[in-house]
Amino acid sequence: MPYQSPISPGRSWYEDTAGPRPEYPALDGDRSCDVVVVGGGFTGLSAAAHLAKAGADVVLIEAHRFGDGASGRNGGQLGTGQRAWAEEMEAEYGFSRAKALFDLAEEAKAHLLEFAAVNQIDIDYMPGQLSVAHKPRYLDDYKAHAEIMAGRFNYPHIAFMDARETAERLGSTRYFGGTRDTGTGHIHPMKLVIGTAKVAAAAGAHLFEQTLSTGVTSSGGKVRVTTSRGTITAQKCLIGVNAYGGTLEPVSAAHIMPIGSFIGATVPLGVHSKVLPGGEAVDDSRFVVRYFRKSRDGRLLFGGREVYGVNDPKDIHVHIRRQIAELYPELSDVEITHGWGGYVGITMPRKPFVREVMPNVISAGGYSGHGVMLSNFFGKLYAQTVAGNRDRLKLIEDLNIPAFPGGRRFRTPLLFLALNWFALRESISYQPWLVLS
Repeated sequence: MPYQSPISPGRSWYEDTAGPRPEYPALDGDRSCDVVVVGGGFTGLSAAAHLAKAGADVVLIEAHRFGDGASGRNGGQLGTGQRAWAEEMEAEYGFSRAKALFDLAEEAKAHLLEFAAVNQIDIDYMPGQLSVAHKPRYLDDYKAHAEIMAGRFNYPHIAFMDARETAERLGSTRYFGGTRDTGTGHIHPMKLVIGTAKVAAAAGAHLFEQTLSTGVTSSGGKVRVTTSRGTITAQKCLIGVNAYGGTLEPVSAAHIMPIGSFIGATVPLGVHSKVLPGGEAVDDSRFVVRYFRKSRDGRLLFGGREVYGVNDPKDIHVHIRRQIAELYPELSDVEITHGWGGYVGITMPRKPFVREVMPNVISAGGYSGHGVMLSNFFGKLYAQTVAGNRDRLKLIEDLNIPAFPGGRRFRTPLLFLALNWFALRESISYQPWLVLS
C-alpha cells in the first residue's frame, strides 16, 4: 500500500509525482554532536545542509518522514517579501527596518532558486503570481501597493490589473482586479524537501526519520534532546517543528498556532482550457485565503479550506470542488484525483517567530502561509548564527510576536470562533462579480 502520513490527511499529488522518496533510519542509541536539529521540514533540512557544508557535526531527527508536514504538502507559492505588505511593515517598524526585512525576503527567494539550481534539484519552478481582490473596496490598496513597491522598495515587478485583465489572466470573472508579480513563482515542494535532504546527507549531516523528540533541556552549556531510542547531546539546538510541536517546547507553543490547510488536484485540464493561461499562481484577498495554480502537467491545484484547530475533515474533495466551482463553473464536475491537507503554523500578527527559547536553543516557525522561501532561508541564517553571525537572523528575532490569548486550554477555541466569524462575514457578502462580454 502507498505510504500514508500519520500526521496529515490524504495522499498528495506531490507524493505521487516527486519520484523516489528515500527513507532514512531511526535513531538507535545515544549521540553527541555540535548541533542537533529537531524537525525535518524545510527549516531543519536547510539548516542541516548548510551546517554540514560548513563543517559542523549535525544530527537531525524527524518524528515521521521528511515532508509529512507542511513542507511537503503546501501550496508551493513563493510570494514576495514578508507575509505583511512592505508598506504595512513600514507603518509598524519604519522604512529602514521594513526595507531590510523586504530585502531579506528577496534574498530568500533568490537563495531558494540558486540552491535548487546549484544542487540540480528539479523543483518544477513556474513564474508569476496573481494577487486578486474579491471586494471592490480593496482595489485602491492593490493599485497603491504596486506603486509603492516600485517607487519605495525598488521592486518593479508588480503591476496593477483591472477587472478585465484579471478575468483574462484567471479565466474567471469572479474578481474585481489585483496585481501581477512577474518576479516570483511557484514550485513542487516535495521535490525540494527530497532534494534538500539529499544535499544535507551528502554533506555529512546525520539524518534520522521516525524519531520523535520527547523533550529538550539546556543546562551547563549543553543541550539534551531525548527520544525513545536515545539521547542526543549537543552544543546548540534548532527546533524547526512549526505547527507540529505539540507540548515539546512551551514558548513556541504559546506563539505558534496550527491551522489545517487543504488542497485538491484535478485531472489535467488540457491545452484548450481557459484556466490560468499564463501559468501563474494565485492568492486572493479573503481572510481565509484561497490559493491555486496549475501544475506543470496542467492540473489545477486548489487550496481554499482552512480549519483552525487540529481536527481533520473527512470530505476534502467535496469542499474543494465546491470552491473550484464558485470560480470556474465549467469545472463543477471536474474529477479531483487527490485531496490532502497539512498543518501550517501561524502567529498572531502573521509574522514569523524566531526566538532563543532557552540557552543555546533557537526555535523557528510561524511562517503564516509564507514559509516556502522564508523557512529554507532561515535554515541558512541559523547556520550563519552558529558560525558567529547572528545579525541577520536578529532582524526576525526582534519582531514583535505576542503570544496567543487564552493559554493552551482556551487559545484554540477562541481563535476558531474569531477566524470563522471572519470567514462567515466573507461568505455572506459574496456575490457574482464581473461578467466578461
